[in-house]
Amino acid sequence: MAPTGDDDHYHPKDAVSAGLRNGAVFGGIGLLFAAVRNSLEKKNVGPWTTFTRGGEMVVTMAAAGGVYEFTRLASANLREKEDFWNEGIGGFFAGATVGLRTGRMTKILGFGALTGVILAVYDYTGGSLRGYMERPEMDEYERKEMLRKNRRRPIEETLAEIGEGRGIKPPGYEERRRERIKERYGIDVKTFSADPDAP
Repeated sequence: MAPTGDDDHYHPKDAVSAGLRNGAVFGGIGLLFAAVRNSLEKKNVGPWTTFTRGGEMVVTMAAAGGVYEFTRLASANLREKEDFWNEGIGGFFAGATVGLRTGRMTKILGFGALTGVILAVYDYTGGSLRGYMERPEMDEYERKEMLRKNRRRPIEETLAEIGEGRGIKPPGYEERRRERIKERYGIDVKTFSADPDAP
């Protein structure tokens, strides 16, 4: 998200260490995928086939993860702002890294463009699958209070729909209840108060 105030300014981040760290994480995920794929083989294979057969997957995922994070942060450092363009640039280079396995320029550019567009749109829409937040700088508590007040209904309308009783006691409820009981059953209900000073 871009800085919102005039006093806020961009703080540069270390792109190299973040890229190496993200590359190690994605390399570990690739190793896990390769190990799972190796364990599901129908033939009896040894543990080293995780590296011999799945090594390409491990290297590709590690490279894509590292290139994505490095390029995203380097772009943010050069532009001195954090926005969806950084995600798109990082996604393009990560997708192109995945497309390098094919060795065809059309697939390299296609994978890069697809990944870049998906990541840029995801970040532009607020980084959420629920949709774009109109004002991301607004506090979540304030937003929910605003929605609650905006959709609040008058008590008269609620009472007209569901009625009194069952724990719903609007002003004057006790008097109306006494009158209804006297009309229906002929019993005069007297109210008592726990307050010793009450009349």
